[in-house]
Amino acid sequence: MTTEQNQTQSQAQPQNLTDGMRIVVQALKKNGIDTIFGVVGIPVTDLARHAQEEGIRYIGFRHEQSAGNAAAIAGYLTKKPGICLTVSAPGFLNGITALANATTNGFPMIQISGSSDRAIIDLQQGDYEEMDQMNIAKPFCKAAYRINKPEDVATGIARAIRAATSGRPGGVYLDLTTAMLAATMDQDEADKTLFTVVDPAPASIPSAASVDQALSLIASAKSPLIILGKGAAYAQADDTIKAFIEKTGIPFLPMSMAKGLLPDDHPQSAAAARGFVMKGADVVILIGARLNWLLGHGKGKHWNPAVKFVQLDIEPKEFDSNRPIDAPVAGDIVSSMQAFVDGLAKHQIKVDPSWMDAINKDKAVNAQKMEAKLASTAEPMNFFNALKAVRDVLDKQRDYYLVNEGANTLDDTRNVINMYEPRKRLDCGTWGVMGIGMGFALGAAITTGKQVVSIHGDSAFGFSGMEVETMCRFKLPITVVVFNNGGIYKGDSPNLSGGTDPSPTTLMPDAHYEKIIEAFGGTSYYAETPAELTKALTEAIASKKPCMIDVKIDPSVGLESGHIGNLNPSTALKS
Repeated sequence: MTTEQNQTQSQAQPQNLTDGMRIVVQALKKNGIDTIFGVVGIPVTDLARHAQEEGIRYIGFRHEQSAGNAAAIAGYLTKKPGICLTVSAPGFLNGITALANATTNGFPMIQISGSSDRAIIDLQQGDYEEMDQMNIAKPFCKAAYRINKPEDVATGIARAIRAATSGRPGGVYLDLTTAMLAATMDQDEADKTLFTVVDPAPASIPSAASVDQALSLIASAKSPLIILGKGAAYAQADDTIKAFIEKTGIPFLPMSMAKGLLPDDHPQSAAAARGFVMKGADVVILIGARLNWLLGHGKGKHWNPAVKFVQLDIEPKEFDSNRPIDAPVAGDIVSSMQAFVDGLAKHQIKVDPSWMDAINKDKAVNAQKMEAKLASTAEPMNFFNALKAVRDVLDKQRDYYLVNEGANTLDDTRNVINMYEPRKRLDCGTWGVMGIGMGFALGAAITTGKQVVSIHGDSAFGFSGMEVETMCRFKLPITVVVFNNGGIYKGDSPNLSGGTDPSPTTLMPDAHYEKIIEAFGGTSYYAETPAELTKALTEAIASKKPCMIDVKIDPSVGLESGHIGNLNPSTALKS
């Protein structure tokens, strides 16, 4: 072969090759993605390595569901899609619960999974971890896309980012085929395909007419009520929401993850008079809250039968979902609340002092009842005297994130522990799903760098407890508190057959969950009294290291299904 022929052949061969795996990393980095949560294996292990090489932090978990939950809560806290990376088939399926939960709760998240050879899958010829992942994912997310060619990577990631963050946020599935990940192309040509998504979640401005109609209805109310949902917290319209509430004097009721949007000790908070205000309100303003099961679907014995609703939501399909909405306002919360504040110049809204007086009286009665519960001297501890010890420690902290899951542990913690800052309380949300705890705790600690206190029931902790190793491996400032009453709801339920097997709801009341963290080098505590719990929690938080406290709770205390026993058919039958 002549020198000229050699030069011609050399010119025809790309000299600077890259592959689909590296292009995925470059596209993510181009769009400001700085963290990936996941579990690696075939075919995505090298993708995680390349991401780390390029300066993207990779947080390796022990189970994909927890990785997905961490990505989802990172999305909630930052308004950018959290990224969960999984392997094909079983790993993909493990992540789907978190993806579906993110979609249900409105958290922006992208699950990226490797997948097997499309041609073999389509003919069902039995490839390694063969599964039609994209079509399986579709019912559980806002959108699902598959990338088959490396030159389409940037477009696929852009579409996923837009779908996850625009409108009502949610989960997106992105399928990366093994062939695409391995495919090569010239780096210079790949660079030309990369771009940064511009304005992925554009503002949705409400119509002036809808705002005017809503404010007119509110102005006519004698006993108005504002309900704040986690959509209001997600929007980060904190100052505008606060301004509207304080300028109008309308009492507000925060849903669980909206606690702290205004401090729980704010004089207009009606949280301690929830039942009273729902039955007494004549006009209710829903801000980023849905009339789902958590609010009795807006009807029935919990509500004033003549109540009228104003609803602010970015998704128009949400209106009239359970009952007619008298004044729907379609738009993002930031734009809608600014329009409401601006509209106060035209609409004079003034709350009747007798409405607030009645609320304050009900709050005082309920506060007295709660203090009586908290003053319990029961030994072993019950949920309330244990939570009083926790409350007294946390009230001195305030700059921390609280993760909470369980049945009684969830319900009672929500009612006892006050929140003072927005987006600091993270819990199971709309679905009430168990197992979010450790993923949320890790996601919050990684995303914010702040102290996290994660309070679990013993049953709930079991869903994701192995992530204690992840917490220790990354040396995160998380204190895990397990309320151990030895069961699902409680630990003394009998075996109705009279046999020796534990009942369906019985766990191990004498278990020492704190021993788990000792295996990984963390600090353990065991508390049987409020004084011991106070000392343990104070020391654990001060250490800013991975810590775990097992709190011994009386196995006989706990309500079947917590505060939602009416949803349990067996409980309804007993009553």
